[in-house]
Amino acid sequence: MKVKYFYQQFISHISIIIVAFLVLSLIFAHYIDDLVYQYKAEELRSYGENILGELEQGREDPKQVLRRYSQVLSGRNIQFSLFNANSEIIMQSGRGTPNPEISEKVWQQITKGEPVVVKSDLEMFGQGVTFVLLPSMQNGELLYGILLASPISGSREMISQINQYLFYTVLVALAVSLLLSWILSKIHVNRIKRIQEATSMVSAGDYSVNIPASNFDEIGELAGDFNHMVAKLKASREEIESLENRRRQFIADVSHELRTPLTTISGVIEGLRSDMIPEGEKEKGIQLVSQETKRLIRLVNENLDYEKIRSNQVKLNKEEIQLIEVLEIIQEQLENQAAEKNNRIIVEAPNNLHVFADYDRLLQILINITKNGIQFTEDGTISLRGIEDDRETVIEIEDTGAGIDLAEIENIWRRFYKAEVSRTTNPYGEFGLGLSIVKQLVQLHDGKIEVSSEKGRGTKFVIRLPAK
Repeated sequence: MKVKYFYQQFISHISIIIVAFLVLSLIFAHYIDDLVYQYKAEELRSYGENILGELEQGREDPKQVLRRYSQVLSGRNIQFSLFNANSEIIMQSGRGTPNPEISEKVWQQITKGEPVVVKSDLEMFGQGVTFVLLPSMQNGELLYGILLASPISGSREMISQINQYLFYTVLVALAVSLLLSWILSKIHVNRIKRIQEATSMVSAGDYSVNIPASNFDEIGELAGDFNHMVAKLKASREEIESLENRRRQFIADVSHELRTPLTTISGVIEGLRSDMIPEGEKEKGIQLVSQETKRLIRLVNENLDYEKIRSNQVKLNKEEIQLIEVLEIIQEQLENQAAEKNNRIIVEAPNNLHVFADYDRLLQILINITKNGIQFTEDGTISLRGIEDDRETVIEIEDTGAGIDLAEIENIWRRFYKAEVSRTTNPYGEFGLGLSIVKQLVQLHDGKIEVSSEKGRGTKFVIRLPAK
């Protein structure tokens, strides 16, 4: 059987309140009853001690003392009986005075000088009675005792009235509790219902849902955790979509890059096989096949490098490296390539300047950027500089080449960006992976790379690597 959470909350609240009211009512009624009887017993005991005190003094005749007190006690609706050591009645206040049979146990207490208080079922004028028996001792022997009795009708009436007021109070409190329980249950159920509705929206594919959260209670914290979960799911979905788009773009770009060299290689091989290429052009065709093959190998290697860096599979072996030596090695390696386009490579760095980096990866970074500068510069210079700083090593690579439009500067870090350029008018376009790898490697060194450029006036790359 399905029971709504609202009714579960409501019934549980009301059940707890009713049980609490019943327990408190019983305890309170019992406490009042005992309090009233205790007060009545103390009153009787006080009168009895006063009577026995005057009798023990012996200044007046016992009967005169009893007659005087009889008038006072009758006004308080209290009856008394005076008895001797033989349990014989000496004097009593009136005919209606009860004469209970004193048990052996009670009589032993009296003879020992111990007062006795009894809540008796014996009726006096048709009402229940409270008895107090007080002994008067002389030299350890019972001289006489006094028994005082008072009907408890007034006390019971007071208790009944208190219980009646208590009953009305319980009814009012119960009505208020019903209202508050209904309101609180409704609030809690509505909060849970909002989470339920939001969960349904998420399961339907809507990740824009957000519900109010707070640290007030567990439901508020649950709402916060739910929002955090939805944000994670949304980010994961966006990442999956991004990866899918990048996968499609990657396949398209790689297909384009592979098609050109493979077409060239296939054409040259077919020409050589069918002797369509003249004897004097065969060497040139073989050289072209070799160049395109190397181009394909470079493409594959760069893609493998890029994926290794992205998946954190590259481990750096950092060490203190003299920067001037690294820059001079790059100058020597690329000097011929620069000379083909009438370019000069200039190196400027202090002899004592060191950089804390992985040697092979640092060479890869600087060679990629320098090659990029050579490709887009004619009859110019490519400057490699090292600048000393207290907390980092700054490396600048600046060329006087074609430059980059400001709108396209951020795009140069994109994978295959230069491939897009090569498809149009750029005869020096490579595979567009070089600068992507450069940025990943710099970040792997906990460094930063910045680029500034102006169309027609060259480009400047600034690399900042933290010191050891």
